[in-house]
Amino acid sequence: MASRKGNAKTREQPDKYSVLLPTYNERENLPLIVWLLVKYFGESGYNYEIIVIDDGSPDGTLQVAEQLQKIYGADKILLRPRAEKLGLGTAYIHGVKHASGNFVIIMDADLSHHPKFIAQFIEKQKEGGYDLVSGTRYRGDGGVYGWDLRRKLISRGANFVTQVLLRPGASDLTGSFRLYKKEVLEKLVEQCVSKGYVFQMEMIVRARQLGYTVGEVPISFVDRVYGESKLGGNEIVSFLKGLLTLFATT
Repeated sequence: MASRKGNAKTREQPDKYSVLLPTYNERENLPLIVWLLVKYFGESGYNYEIIVIDDGSPDGTLQVAEQLQKIYGADKILLRPRAEKLGLGTAYIHGVKHASGNFVIIMDADLSHHPKFIAQFIEKQKEGGYDLVSGTRYRGDGGVYGWDLRRKLISRGANFVTQVLLRPGASDLTGSFRLYKKEVLEKLVEQCVSKGYVFQMEMIVRARQLGYTVGEVPISFVDRVYGESKLGGNEIVSFLKGLLTLFATT
């Protein structure tokens, strides 16, 4: 059974939060999300680092990240690029290897996830000693803004089907705004076999299997302002295949 105890903290080793930002063609969004992260972490006083994992973006995202590193410092902005687009799941696996914090935050770089919620994630984790805290669009005052009816129906339908088939003990399986204890995230990525969007769903399912505790914080998800959504027909097919695989193996 996985440990449910909170991380021990000493005066010499305060908590540190490593934010993983996978990017692909996010040159317009990256400066804004980084500025917001620096702002809110600065106001909260928590120690942090931001790890940008760019997958060979042809729009110059990595070059923008290099400029941001010069502005905010190499101790706060770490660049861990990859040569090509290898998928969201492997981006997190790659990023956590370079994380020096004892907590890891994963979120989208396209401004869909607002950093203002991070302080609530941290407070929730500290209150319950949770192994992971997940943002939820489907509880409390959480919600989705900027999506058309079709995409809302797809999201709600996908979440409903996963709830029925997998019974994960969390209200939002497909969201990608979460806080993990680092050792928990490392253990989960060892267990997970999915690589694309199904990766997020599998992480929650595996967490339940391993006995990890999950807290939830209602969040507002806002559709991207710049760039195009990465969700297309291929991703939907992959999601359905992954869902069936999880149903058969968990």
